[in-house]
Amino acid sequence: MIRAAANNGIALYTTLLFVVAVILFTAETKATSEHTQVDLALILAVDVSASVDQAEYHLQNQGLAKAITSPEAINLIRRCHFGRIAVMIVQWSSRQSQSVVVPWTIVGDEAAAERVARAVSAAPRQSAGATSISAMIDFGMVQFFRAPITAPRHVIDISTDGVNNDGVRPRFPRGRANAAGVTINGLTILNDVNNLDIYFRQYISAGPNNFVMKADDYEAYKTAIKRKLLKEVECLALS
Repeated sequence: MIRAAANNGIALYTTLLFVVAVILFTAETKATSEHTQVDLALILAVDVSASVDQAEYHLQNQGLAKAITSPEAINLIRRCHFGRIAVMIVQWSSRQSQSVVVPWTIVGDEAAAERVARAVSAAPRQSAGATSISAMIDFGMVQFFRAPITAPRHVIDISTDGVNNDGVRPRFPRGRANAAGVTINGLTILNDVNNLDIYFRQYISAGPNNFVMKADDYEAYKTAIKRKLLKEVECLALS
């Protein structure tokens, strides 16, 4: 009975925390004079777990840098309503290992994109632990709460080559993000888990217009991350 009562207390606490989080998220994302308005708040989450070797880590950074500075991406951003998006780059692995390597940066022209690309290219690897996609989702939600921006769309873009093997089951943070209107997209790298894209669609991706792309290996990632970024911005430019 004691264990049941404890479990009920934890469940109630989690529910209350979730409700407060949704209320705060709704309030924080309304337009105010203190926040910069952008078309998209985008968190690009880079997998640095133990399954990713140093060469693969550098391929991810190179791919991100080229995608952000591509003329196609800049042109699409300029065609959006405000003509700018906000980008944050996060390295992640285990449930206690999420590091912001590029804080919220507004990108609306080549110069801003180049600054982000240089920071990504220079970022040292922060960790090499287990794979906690669930913790990355919760971490991303906190970053949206704290963001000094206002956006009509919020996206956590998760790149990974593995399934969640640390922390809580992904369905809990996924549900919280989905209820708050946050989109979770995936770029699955299939060098270790053949059906990772299917796993991601079933258990991770969520929210408005979510999608999952796949890359056969880290070389293919460099092309896939650009296609993914263009798709995330394109719907805004055409709306």
